[in-house]
Parts: sequence; structure tokens; C-alpha cells
Amino acid sequence: MSHSGKDLPLEIFQIDAFTEVRFRGNPAAVVPLNEWLSDDILMNIAAENNLAETAFFVPQGDDFHLRWFTPATEVVLCGHATLATSFVIFERLKLKERSIRFHTLSGELVVDRSDSGEMTMTFPKGNLEFEKRPYQSIPDQLFKSLGLEMTANTFEGDIFKGQHNPNYYVVLEDEEAVKGIQPDFNIMAEMHPMAVVVTAKGRDVDFVSRSFGPSYGIPEDPVTGSTHCYLVPYWAQKLNKTEMLAYQASARGGYLKCRLEEENVLLSGRAVQYLHGTITI
Repeated sequence: MSHSGKDLPLEIFQIDAFTEVRFRGNPAAVVPLNEWLSDDILMNIAAENNLAETAFFVPQGDDFHLRWFTPATEVVLCGHATLATSFVIFERLKLKERSIRFHTLSGELVVDRSDSGEMTMTFPKGNLEFEKRPYQSIPDQLFKSLGLEMTANTFEGDIFKGQHNPNYYVVLEDEEAVKGIQPDFNIMAEMHPMAVVVTAKGRDVDFVSRSFGPSYGIPEDPVTGSTHCYLVPYWAQKLNKTEMLAYQASARGGYLKCRLEEENVLLSGRAVQYLHGTITI
């Protein structure tokens, strides 16, 4: 696809987020722009990249306007691509300030960088809505999609949703159960717009999780910042603590330092560059 009748080169970065080790964590593409291109072009770039998220940002005064796209759709909030974008701005664009302010579909998001290079994202705290037992409102498809031999009436763990968020959060008995889940993505995709998160208390960390969103073009997301806006308030209540270490137990895996505040969830992590190049549209 050409732009204004001629090829347009764009800089692109691919960053592994929520890790200090390349090939771990969650990869995100980051494309700096001087001005917004059409939504069709942004969507095509994201589909071509075929990563869980591609982030685009445009300078807005001293701040930045930030948008996130999966291969299939624009999303309202993405943690790992925000961390990846912040890494690009701090490390590659050599921003002198210690704080970045993003304007997004989820409102204003702030990312701060410490002397050691760790970045902390201030995200809105999610409000939880608990399903009441017996889980008559829960489709049995949910358990089938997770490969669990049970129904809504026999499941004994907590199930909750986020207010204004269609995802189901399913609390399993232990870390091994979370790691052992073998989803049926065809069944899960039929439940759109619902994505599914499974979580449990951790052995060496405070809690673990996995996140599945096949109908959004993301069968399993390696490390998902946005789901922790809801996981952190839940486990803070369960564990009676406001500072926690979380591990997302995907094949790539990633760690998130979490802190619960009155109105916000603070997620801290690191990132490493994998790729820097040029794309042509």
C-alpha cells in the first residue's frame, strides 16, 4: 500500500516487554509517527506484524498520543505495548525526563523510569464483579474451552469479571492447574467478546496467571498488563497485601511487580530490544 502516491518508510521497533532476557516476556511492535495515518493503514501494519500488539504513538506537545492494535482490532488498553513504547521513547529517542504521559482510549496513563531502568506504569484500577454460586450465569462453554471436566454447577473456585470488561477471570486451585490448562481455542473464540484469564496463588511468587483471547487474534498472550488491573485488586484482597510479584505462566513467561493504590494499579517491569528496522507502506 502506498501513501500519497509514493512509498513511505516508517521506523519500527520490536521490544520484548516484562523481561530482561531477549526471547522472553511479551513482544510488541512499536511504530513512531509524526502524524496519524488512516485507521486502515494502522490496522494493516498490525495485521502484517502479526504480534499480539502493535503500538503507534504521535507527539502531542510534551506528551504522546498512544494507540494499540492486535492483528484483528484496536484495543482500549494494553500493558506490554505501553511498556515497550516507553522503552523506545526513553532508550531510543533519549527522552531526558523521567516520566512519560500518554493520552489513550483509557484516559491519561503515566510511565515513570527509575535510575536502574525499571519502568512503572500507572493504570486505572479495575472494579471487580463477582459471580455468585451456583454459577447459573456462566456458560458451560467456558469450562469446556479450558478443558476442565466440570460444569458451572460443580466448579468451586471464584469467577469474576471486570466492570465494563467482558473477560472472565477463573481462579483455579493452584499454580500447577494454571500451567496445565490446554485450551480449546475454537470453543473459546465462539464466546466473543469474552476473553478468558485463569489465575491461582503462586509458589515462588504471589500469584500466577495465563490469558487467552483467540477471538481477538491472540490465542494466548505471553504477558498481559491490562488483565492485572483486575488481578491485582483480587489478590490484594485475598492475600491481604498491596505489593505483590506476579508471574504470567505462558511459554515465554514474564514477571510483573504490582502495587495497589486507592484508584490505580502500578505495574513495573523491564524491556529489551529485539529489532529495529524500517517498514514501507
